[in-house]
Amino acid sequence: MELSGFLLLLVAIVCILIAMVVHEFMHAYVGYRLGDTTARDEGRLSLNPMRHIDPFTTVLLPALAWVFFGFIVLAAKPVPFNPLRVKYREFGGALIAAAGPFANLALAIVAALLYHVVAGGLPGQVLAIFIKLNVALFVFNLIPIPPLDGSRILYAFAPEPVQNFMERIEPYGFFIILGLILLGGFGSAIVGLNQFVLNLLP
Repeated sequence: MELSGFLLLLVAIVCILIAMVVHEFMHAYVGYRLGDTTARDEGRLSLNPMRHIDPFTTVLLPALAWVFFGFIVLAAKPVPFNPLRVKYREFGGALIAAAGPFANLALAIVAALLYHVVAGGLPGQVLAIFIKLNVALFVFNLIPIPPLDGSRILYAFAPEPVQNFMERIEPYGFFIILGLILLGGFGSAIVGLNQFVLNLLP
């Protein structure tokens, strides 16, 4: 049985929800372990999808992007953290940021191992979708443009002029990313990185 149509869309939505929830939960969990209770206090230290869904970026934006541009752009509600309460300052912030995408990489690795066990069929198709989505989230979120996780990691190691520049563009980061997507600015580089990571999986 080949996944197609509504069933394929349903499987993709479920896979995205799982990947997104684990991603955001790990941000909150690492922040909590590093001494910041902000995410926990706001109910984000949870595996409940409703805690992480933003009405605009998780629901309306992907629907509009699909209707008008033929592809999906979505984001969960950002997990809050207080830099003043996090251990290790910028490096603590980098650990919180890295926790999300590397959780997706871990999910992709586990799913890849399971894929060899089930060896095809409907479960194999579902796992293949799950693997590709998690790898895509891993790669995309490591792009060092605010507010993506990669920017927080870069910020911790960047010299002060670069940090100042990143702070200045952060309010416009979402629009920069959206513009690059619409103009094909990520293009083959992101596709190539995705394939590179997929080839490294067991």
